[in-house]
Amino acid sequence: MSTTSRSQESGIGGVAWVVLVAAFGGFLFGFDTAVINGAVGPIQAQFGLSDLAIGFTVSSALLGCMVGAWAGGSLSDRIGRQRAMMVAAALFFISAIGSGLAFGAVDLVLWRVLGGIGVGMASVIAPAYIAEVAPTHLRGRLGSTWQLAIVIGIFMAASSNAFVANVANGAAEELWFGLEAWRWMFLLEAGPALLYGLLASSIPESPRYLVSRGREKQAAKVLEEIVGIKGESAIAQKIKEVRETINMEARQKFRDLIVSGRLTPIVWVGLGLAVFQQFVGINVIFYYSNTLWQAVGIAEDQAFLVQIITTSVNIVATVIGIIIVDKVGRRIPLAVGSAGMALGLGMMAVAFSQAIVTMGADGEELVSLPGAWGMIALVSANVFVLFFGATWGPFMWVLLGEMFPNRIRAVALGVTASANWAANFVISMLFPEMAAFSLVFAYGFYAASALLSMFFVLKWVPETNGRELEDMSDGAYEKAPRAARSS
Repeated sequence: MSTTSRSQESGIGGVAWVVLVAAFGGFLFGFDTAVINGAVGPIQAQFGLSDLAIGFTVSSALLGCMVGAWAGGSLSDRIGRQRAMMVAAALFFISAIGSGLAFGAVDLVLWRVLGGIGVGMASVIAPAYIAEVAPTHLRGRLGSTWQLAIVIGIFMAASSNAFVANVANGAAEELWFGLEAWRWMFLLEAGPALLYGLLASSIPESPRYLVSRGREKQAAKVLEEIVGIKGESAIAQKIKEVRETINMEARQKFRDLIVSGRLTPIVWVGLGLAVFQQFVGINVIFYYSNTLWQAVGIAEDQAFLVQIITTSVNIVATVIGIIIVDKVGRRIPLAVGSAGMALGLGMMAVAFSQAIVTMGADGEELVSLPGAWGMIALVSANVFVLFFGATWGPFMWVLLGEMFPNRIRAVALGVTASANWAANFVISMLFPEMAAFSLVFAYGFYAASALLSMFFVLKWVPETNGRELEDMSDGAYEKAPRAARSS
């Protein structure tokens, strides 16, 4: 074990490059899902959409994400991780062009769904690829680069949106070639999508995929040059372990998740993690914050600036998460993150309870936060983002890639990733209606979800830090709390 560990350390240079390339899919993930933030208002006005219709338009990409997450694993098993990444890149590119040139809400939804399929594929392919090439002692840290890439993508979407809107003097104003600024917000994604496809073609295939196709010599080369395993005996042992795990995964079906007529307890834990991560409302901040802050009296250009600040906080928080994930584990930071999120969201609910509604000259309702309440709401939102970004953002994806026994890992990851996207869709679609009813209710609901997630983590979530993927097996249950082990 110590020999392998030492040899793996020498492979950090090689593995770093392929992990960064794979994680670039996370950049597009973040950019694609967040870019619509700056376009919500103009799209609703130009296409004459109701609150529910704009909610569906914004969240429609998440329907594609569910499909992509469900199908991405099987596709990557069929054609390989590398080629699957290139397919996802093509979908990102086509979606960017189509969304920017959309004629109406219907075809915009179709293009967004197509891009969502690419996002969903990337959300299962890249983390799996990273876990398969990363040395065990660095798996949490390298796996968290995926989340870092996502938040950088969100930041770049906010920055490019602000730039485009500023140049055009408004997101709804005409910019280059007679196209409105909001359309260019989507079109700018085509560049990084093309780059992702080119970069994906430069990395080696996953050793697990190569072993599954009987290409063991190539797998051995990747294990030595990228993963950093040295010595024929060590490489042969690793290939043997991978082969045994692949044989398990090849036989996996959805029914394997069911024991005595119900889902295996550890799968319920995974579903809980996936759903709670979205029920705290994190993507409301990234999908709707521009319209939200404008609704409480902040000018459009300032709303874009606030979004840049918030996404910057998200990046810093994710870096903190990467630093601590392999040092203090996954479980306790998740619980602390839940408490911090509940505090930030609770204060947002209190701040919005102080909102003053007045009638404008045209009969439109004008909402404002008096005195210091506007600043309290902004600070509270960033406190929420800080705790989420440092814990639930990266740690949930790391846990889902680690916590399941080998005999159900592949199918369980697909199911839980799809549940994450489904929860995201529900929360994102309903937010405009919830906000129209009461912002206090909306943020109170998210705060309650955050508080419940803390008790859920402390009671049910197992610790996976420091365990080999091939060693996890049913031993994962031994590391889980008693409630998660019982069946």
